[in-house]
Amino acid sequence: MSGRVRLARITDLAALGELSRLSQQEHVDARSLGLPLSGPRIGVFSLFRLPLGAFRPNDLLFVYEDERRLSGLLRVERDASRDEMTIVELDAIGSGDSGDTRYRLVQHLLRDGTKRGAFRFHVACADVQGNVELFMQAGFARYGQELLLFRGPGRPLPPAWGDEKVRSAGIRSCQPLDALPLARLYASVTPQPVARLEAYRLADWERQGSSTRVPRSSLAPILRFADVEAFVQESAEGGVDKLTALLQVGVAREEQPHYLKIMARPSADLDSLVDFGLGLIRARIERGGNCPDNGVLAPVRTYESPLDRRLEEAGFSSLETVTLLMKEAVVRVAEPALVPAVR
Repeated sequence: MSGRVRLARITDLAALGELSRLSQQEHVDARSLGLPLSGPRIGVFSLFRLPLGAFRPNDLLFVYEDERRLSGLLRVERDASRDEMTIVELDAIGSGDSGDTRYRLVQHLLRDGTKRGAFRFHVACADVQGNVELFMQAGFARYGQELLLFRGPGRPLPPAWGDEKVRSAGIRSCQPLDALPLARLYASVTPQPVARLEAYRLADWERQGSSTRVPRSSLAPILRFADVEAFVQESAEGGVDKLTALLQVGVAREEQPHYLKIMARPSADLDSLVDFGLGLIRARIERGGNCPDNGVLAPVRTYESPLDRRLEEAGFSSLETVTLLMKEAVVRVAEPALVPAVR
């Protein structure tokens, strides 16, 4: 292949919008990450219609150019607080060359991202069109799967809860002081290999309800275009493990579905959490006036059952199963420690 990878320019926007649009369709020579969304997908075609303030200085957009024609694009979001990059879009169009185009884009990102100080690279994709094989060939490790559940806009949302009902259920807004209990909650419901790879810190849990990206999900990029709120459910017994669940609600400001994410212990009241979250989305939509109702998306990891069944009982249906992959650009070493000695 004689083409080259370079950073996108403002003059490329029209061509990239068309490339992104074509790649999201059932096109024989097109390849994408295959993330399913009702309505506009997570793509340049839809995101370029959003306010320019939605794009941040650390975001990167690479293109593959061959004979003055753009046949591939890769869009990356940078989390500067954690030195991580997330591949949001990877598209290519070409007769027989789309796989090689995407591989060259990924390799360029890994080299460029490492120079920019990125320690981890994340991506979520459907297991189609050679997506998983492509990233594993580039050194990514597959560490989990998520089931994406969708509740369509045709179903009316339940009414919002009153203050007394919220208090009686032990639900309240998340606070920075919840960082340590949230870390314990995450450690108790997450397999140790996954927790080791994601490597969250207390500072990450303190940012709940602002620009939060933890716990990570395949739909984290849409949180940039939503008003995110975080709530916790407290156990009546209290104690060290006083928090039984974390609920994240993202109300879309643009033409994207709303977002519902639950992380819970087995003792949590999942039915109440789901009903409260959907009612809160309804209240925010009605208060906003012009907030669109494009349905609600809820990501559930495979080890979080029976949360998926509780969501299905609330009107959600299975949309797709996506694979989570990550590549670390640093080598983990064991921390030095003192051990007792017997004489």
